[in-house]
Amino acid sequence: MNESYPDFELFGLHFNPANDLAILVSAVLVFLFVFWLSRKPSIRPNGKQNVLEYLIDFINGIVKQSMPGAEGSRFGLFAFTLFLFIFVNNQIGLIFQVDVGGKTWFRSATADPIITMSLGMMVMVLSHFFGVVFNGMKGYLKGYVSPVPILLPINILENFTNFVTLSMRLYGNIFAGEVLLLLIKQLAFSGHGAVGAVSFVGAFLVEMIWQGFSVFIGTIQAYIFVTLATVYTSEKVVSE
Repeated sequence: MNESYPDFELFGLHFNPANDLAILVSAVLVFLFVFWLSRKPSIRPNGKQNVLEYLIDFINGIVKQSMPGAEGSRFGLFAFTLFLFIFVNNQIGLIFQVDVGGKTWFRSATADPIITMSLGMMVMVLSHFFGVVFNGMKGYLKGYVSPVPILLPINILENFTNFVTLSMRLYGNIFAGEVLLLLIKQLAFSGHGAVGAVSFVGAFLVEMIWQGFSVFIGTIQAYIFVTLATVYTSEKVVSE
């Protein structure tokens, strides 16, 4: 996989356009998609409104599985936004991956461990913050010595393993998918003459199959990320 990215520095900060553009485009696409679905709502839902309501019910169902009480209603919008953002980021690199001059200018942001670790860190920080908000500092700290104080080291270590699991699973799946797509494209142009034509057609068919499979994988990974995020948050928020 091409690991060369253009790097710009501004006010002492380094920017990677491959990630920055993908994040910006994904955020705009999510906004436009939801804006379009939510225009002119009616008592009798039309096709667009049905899609939006289905997505909301689907995400709320994920949240309610982990937080069936009143706490769950607080995190529905966050989970909805997180799911759509990750879903679009997972898919966008399958459609558009721009390589110019040996440098990658556009790809799935979730194929970069820095981005997935940032998302994972955001979830973990919010889970700890709301753990204190809902249970107070005493109740929050009590969770580390429950059910018995001897489990304190394990409960502390669990926070780190949850973070690694959340971020690295998403990164690994999306990165591996893009690597395989790149290898298939290289195979398509590896031959010459009749052999080249056969390899091009064969690689094209394989790429179409893998593209469809990658859409499925990207959707599942967005679902898993949001599910694990709500589970980890519920461990801090929901009192025993």
